[in-house]
Amino acid sequence: MSDLVTYGEAASRAVLKRVGRAMSRVQERTPLAVDVLESDDEYLLVFDAPGVETRDVEVTAEDGGVTVHIDRYREYRDGFRTLLAGRGLALDGHADLPADAAVSDPDTRAELRDDGTLHVYVPKGDAVAIE
Repeated sequence: MSDLVTYGEAASRAVLKRVGRAMSRVQERTPLAVDVLESDDEYLLVFDAPGVETRDVEVTAEDGGVTVHIDRYREYRDGFRTLLAGRGLALDGHADLPADAAVSDPDTRAELRDDGTLHVYVPKGDAVAIE
């Protein structure tokens, strides 16, 4: 009977490990959720960034939008081993902005909040005329 239990436990761990890897890959391929808000003076992009430290975040402001790349790290806990690694470690997001967004303005800034969100503030400039 104990051989049967041991085999069952090993099979369960193997299945959970595969499911965890698959879920992690799916999450890494899913773009970070983002809200784009507007005031009179600037745009605010709010990205979901759960479990992230400031050192893990890279924000790139480029013509037409903002790109976010996050590298998360799992904390190892004494006395525990990972059975299901379902949270993605590398997360990416992008938000396109209107033509008047001054993404290269020195006042463009990003703040990581305690509530697990990343706020990116982009000032408004002059709208670029498209001919």
